[in-house]
Amino acid sequence: MAKTTLKFRDSAAAYERLAADIRARRFAPLYLLMGEESYFIDALADLLAETILDPAERAFNQLTVYGRDTDGGQVVNLCRQMPMMGAWQVVIVREAQQLRGLEKLAHYTQNPSPTTILVICHKEKNADKRSAFYKGAAAHGTVFESVRPRDYEIGPWLTQFAASRGFALDTKAAAMLADHLGTDIAKIANELEKLAVSVPEGTKRITDSDIETYTGISKEFNNFELCKAVLARDTERALRIAGHFARNPKEHPLLVTVMALFGQFRQLFLLNYLFWQARRKGTPVPPDGELMRVLKVNNPYAVGELRQALPAWPNKRVFAILGLLREYDAKSKGINAGGAPDGELLRELLLRILLPCPRPTSTRRSTRSTETPATSTPTSPRRTKLRARSSAVRSAPTPRRWPHASARRSRRNGRPTTARPSCASCSPPAARRRSASRACRSTAATTCARCGPRR
Repeated sequence: MAKTTLKFRDSAAAYERLAADIRARRFAPLYLLMGEESYFIDALADLLAETILDPAERAFNQLTVYGRDTDGGQVVNLCRQMPMMGAWQVVIVREAQQLRGLEKLAHYTQNPSPTTILVICHKEKNADKRSAFYKGAAAHGTVFESVRPRDYEIGPWLTQFAASRGFALDTKAAAMLADHLGTDIAKIANELEKLAVSVPEGTKRITDSDIETYTGISKEFNNFELCKAVLARDTERALRIAGHFARNPKEHPLLVTVMALFGQFRQLFLLNYLFWQARRKGTPVPPDGELMRVLKVNNPYAVGELRQALPAWPNKRVFAILGLLREYDAKSKGINAGGAPDGELLRELLLRILLPCPRPTSTRRSTRSTETPATSTPTSPRRTKLRARSSAVRSAPTPRRWPHASARRSRRNGRPTTARPSCASCSPPAARRRSASRACRSTAATTCARCGPRR
């Protein structure tokens, strides 16, 4: 089955529309609630259970069954029954992904009963969209697909959810909740519900101090503050936060921290590229609104902080850091970690990010002196002789390429001959044939400017 292309924001918007229809008592005969994110599925099922029937009717006309304890044929029989002293009968099937004989429900979805409202909660994955069961549910009822959010999609939803509860969230407060709770919407919604009950009456804005007071999340030692310290190249502060993480590994797993750092350096890489592209094309830098869309942030202050720190992080360095983060992401999962704890791995990662890279030392041997140091191992006389000969060859002046041709030209032009001595082994072919040359006869037996001292 092909992977869905639905985005989380589309799923959240569909949830809001469907919840509004339910509160307005515009019901469909069949609801198929499916997807990876269970929060929206449970919220819609609970809303339907509380809205369709009055409390007095629920004892007779509302049934809740679980997929592990029943099968598709029994659900169809329940749906075909008539309501008792009421207009509707409600059948809620929870954990339908574990239902035996799910395809048997196709007999009902293709011809649903007008007096029964069937709610199917299919979690963990989507139902097969090629099946007759799904096609019947889409044709005669309402299908809702719940998509799990990405890490960069949590912030906007969190702000919108808090606004629906009657208060606003500071940027740092939202980042603290998202970093601490991850992408689990159920946990985030639960924490916000506790905040709404715990804060003093009349509070309209939730700050980082409120988050620390009522949820126990530290406003100083969290991934948000660690990313800010790394962005500002504050090594001392970053290592202090890493020490707190090392003392509380369960609350601050290394995998989540590496993901937060990767997201920040990914934004720096994109911002560097956009600025380079603007300089190359001679166009103005994109406005903050366009940068927010490209970087997938919903706060102009975050874009301002990134632009301010941009000169300290060139893309060559950022690209190397992204490779480091990939390496330590694998180590956080136990691959080539060497048994090191998460705290040590985090400190090592931060030092490799923040400290300048040492310049590689040259391994080329110095030829200025041929003296053997007193602390070195004594060498044999033959090796010393070879070293001296090699040094003499390197220090000799470089001769012209064709000394004999140069001598002929100088002699022809009336200038004094400055040909350097050479031998038959290093002379050009023409000069090698004239082995009885005056220069070769006078010097070949003793030394040669190309070959060095003769053996």
